[in-house]
Amino acid sequence: MSDLADAPVLTAETSRPLQGVLWMLASGLSFVAVNGIVRYLGTDLPAAQSAFIRFGFGVLLLAPMLGSLLRGGFAPGVLRLYAGRGLAHTLAVVCWFYAMARIPVAEATAIGYLNPVLVALGAALLFGEGLAARRVLAIAVALVGAVIVLRPGVREVTGGHYAQMAAAVCFAASYLFAKEVSRTESAARVVAMMSLSVAIGLAPVAWWVWVPVTLAQLAWLALVAGFATVGHFCMTKAFRAAPLAVTQPVVFLQLVWATLLGTLVFDEAVDGFVLLGGAVIIGAISVLTWRETVARRRASA
Repeated sequence: MSDLADAPVLTAETSRPLQGVLWMLASGLSFVAVNGIVRYLGTDLPAAQSAFIRFGFGVLLLAPMLGSLLRGGFAPGVLRLYAGRGLAHTLAVVCWFYAMARIPVAEATAIGYLNPVLVALGAALLFGEGLAARRVLAIAVALVGAVIVLRPGVREVTGGHYAQMAAAVCFAASYLFAKEVSRTESAARVVAMMSLSVAIGLAPVAWWVWVPVTLAQLAWLALVAGFATVGHFCMTKAFRAAPLAVTQPVVFLQLVWATLLGTLVFDEAVDGFVLLGGAVIIGAISVLTWRETVARRRASA
């Protein structure tokens, strides 16, 4: 949601709706590919080790730029924010890797939709953005959607489900740190510091649980890093091409692709309640995004 909050306000002259939809479609497919690869790798590697290798490849991709990005020192207090974000993001990726290897792809995707709702709640509580009626309603509806997905008491809620919910909370905390640090730091520096701090944070845990890794596993995790980078790039292009009210509903297609992937590749049963719950969550996010975009435009005017 930090990406959503920082997205540019587009006018009718600069908006390119079709391009925005296509970029967001490409972003969703890239992230589904990430989910599918991690699901395929399963539990052969500990979650912390898989996450460390993935972010290690990310640091290698950024290595040519790290020197110039980190040169010049840091403003007072910024390193504490970077450290807080690194810790939150480290916990998030460990929980996410753990969950993705243990629960169906569609369920992990649907629960992950809670992240932007939690960011909206955190921004209201921590940054004084206020809990307007639209935010309260969107948060309440999204939580109903999460209950529909999980159905506690009707079926077993496993450790993988709890891990994915914890990942959503930790990712939200990470994005809130990013929102605060981006007030004074460039976007490229924020991304570089996130990758570096998470790799450093994961290193001791990965070393503690390390098991032998094959060249094939390394290749798959390199692909994870590549697809994740492409996904974020395409998402940024979508935000710049079209308003959020146009691109945000396309995010729901990610749940459709995840369901098809789970069914066709991993022989996972299609769960109508997961699709319904995911639709409820993304519907709440879409309405909230549209309302906040309208509010920002009025404020700009």
